[in-house]
Amino acid sequence: MFDRRLIKNFDFTLFVTTVLIVIYGLVILSSATNATMARGGDNLVYVKKQALWFLIGLAAIGVTLKIDYTGFTKYAKAIYVLNIALLLAVRFVGEEQKGAQSWIPIGPFYLQPSEFAKIAMIVTFAVYLARREGKLDRFMDLVPTFIFFGIPMLLIILQPDLGTALVFIAIYFGMLFVAGARPKHLIILILTGALLVGGILTAQLVFGLEKPLKPHQLDRLTTFVNPYKDPRGTGYHVIQSLVSLGSGGLWGKGLYQGSQTRLNFLPEQKNDFIFSVVGEEFGFIGALVLLLLFYIFVIRGIKIAMGSKDMLGTLLATGIVSMIVFHLLVNIGMTAGIMPITGIPLPFFSYGGSSMLSNMIGVGILLNVYMRRQVLTF
Repeated sequence: MFDRRLIKNFDFTLFVTTVLIVIYGLVILSSATNATMARGGDNLVYVKKQALWFLIGLAAIGVTLKIDYTGFTKYAKAIYVLNIALLLAVRFVGEEQKGAQSWIPIGPFYLQPSEFAKIAMIVTFAVYLARREGKLDRFMDLVPTFIFFGIPMLLIILQPDLGTALVFIAIYFGMLFVAGARPKHLIILILTGALLVGGILTAQLVFGLEKPLKPHQLDRLTTFVNPYKDPRGTGYHVIQSLVSLGSGGLWGKGLYQGSQTRLNFLPEQKNDFIFSVVGEEFGFIGALVLLLLFYIFVIRGIKIAMGSKDMLGTLLATGIVSMIVFHLLVNIGMTAGIMPITGIPLPFFSYGGSSMLSNMIGVGILLNVYMRRQVLTF
C-alpha cells in the first residue's frame, strides 16, 4: 500500500525537468521526421508513437513509486535471470537492424532488451554491492563483479551492440567507485581494459581479425579522427552533423526551417543525430537550454544519491546518473565530431520506445529513492 505521506517528499524539480526535456524532444522530433513523411502519410506518426511511450513511461513511474526500493533485494535474482533470458532470446528470435541483432518483434512493436538490461543491471548490481558494503578493499574482491557484469555484457557485445556495452562499463565503474572500491584498483582495471581494447582494435585493423567488431563498426570508431578522409562514405554522418550544428548560429534557423534536416542531408536525424537538429533549428541558445535542463536533471540525481538513507538507494541513484551522463557525453560528443559514432541515443530525445521507457523507469527509481530518504515515524 502506498503511504500518502511520501508525497511531501516527491521531487517535483526532477519530474518537471524530465517532462520539459521530453516535450522539447517531441517538438524537435516533429521537425526531424516532418521531411521524411512529407511525401505521404501522417507527418506526426513518429511523434505520436514517442508520446505514447512517454505516457507508458509515466505509468511505469507510478508503478515504480508504489514499490519501496528496499524491496528490490527480494527480486534481484529473478530480475538478473530474466535479464539474461531476454538477452539470450535475442540470439534466437531477434531481428537485425542497422547491423545489430538487438530487437525482438512483438506485434507492431520492437522490444530492445539491451535498453532494459541497463536498468536491470543497475538494480541488481546495487543490491549486490550493498550486501558487500565495506568488503571491496582488495583487488580480488572485485573479481566476482567481473562475472556479475561480464555475462550480460558479453551477450550484448555478441549482438553486436558496442554502444550499450560501453554504457555498461560506465555504470559498472560509477557504481563501484561509490560502493567503496579503491581508486587505484579501478585505475588498474581501466588501463587493463584500454590495453585489451587497443589490442583487439589493432588486431582487426592491422592483422585482419574478423571479430568481435564488424567492418562498419570499426569504421565508426576510426572515422571521427578524420571524417574528411572519406567524406562521401564513413565520414558523411559526422560532416553533415557538423554542418548542421554550425549553420544554426546563435539563434538557429527556426523550427522546420533547417535545410540539413528538411532536405535529409543529416542522417539518423530522429535517432543518433537529433541533437544536430536542435543546433541547426534553435542554434546555440536552443542547445544551451537543452544542456541546462540535463544539467538540472543530473544535479538532482547526484543530490538524491548523496541524500539517500542507505547505501542501496545511493547505488541505485548513482547507476541511473552514470547511465544518463555517459549517454549525454557520448551522444553530444559524436554529433560534435569529438567522440566515435557508437549508436548511443540522447536520453528522452532520440526516437525509440524501449529507450524512452527504460529511461522513464530510471526516473521512477530516482524519485523512489528521494521519496523514501527519510524513515517514516508513527
